[in-house]
Amino acid sequence: MMHAAALRAVPELWVGDFDSAGSELTVQYRDVPRETFPAEKDVTDGAIAVAEATRRGASEILLLGGLGGQTDHTAGLLGQSIAIARKGLACLLTSGTEEAWPLIPGRMKVDLPPETRLSIIPFSDLEGLDLTGVKWPLEMRDVPLGSTLTLSNVALGPVEIGLRSGHAVVIAYPAVSFHD
Repeated sequence: MMHAAALRAVPELWVGDFDSAGSELTVQYRDVPRETFPAEKDVTDGAIAVAEATRRGASEILLLGGLGGQTDHTAGLLGQSIAIARKGLACLLTSGTEEAWPLIPGRMKVDLPPETRLSIIPFSDLEGLDLTGVKWPLEMRDVPLGSTLTLSNVALGPVEIGLRSGHAVVIAYPAVSFHD
């Protein structure tokens, strides 16, 4: 909700326990319908929002503020992005200075400015990883869970990634700000 005003977005629904919603947000979005959940629950407010967006027919999920902050929540959202992609939905997490996409088997293209730092973080063993449009390309490379092989590459422009098996997250630090 903190990002809605800056993006001039009018939310359709506000879900969660509202434990971190300050009085300014509450006043600013007083006309937005709300679904309130208890603070002590077994899912995050973000997971509730994603489930509701999916239920309402969303074809893509954009998690603003999904990076940075508490490491446990960030790691949870990165894992959740993989689950979202496995359901066939596009997903992007962004902090405004870094962006992340889930990587599942198949091919994807990420349009990045040259000199953008790019990392692929395995969430499982990766088989058959192809990576082109970068300073250090890979072809049909197997990357075990925990490997740092795919950290801190450099985009030369648009990047193409193919994966035969496994799950990962692609993280980029675009040379041009998300807001430019």
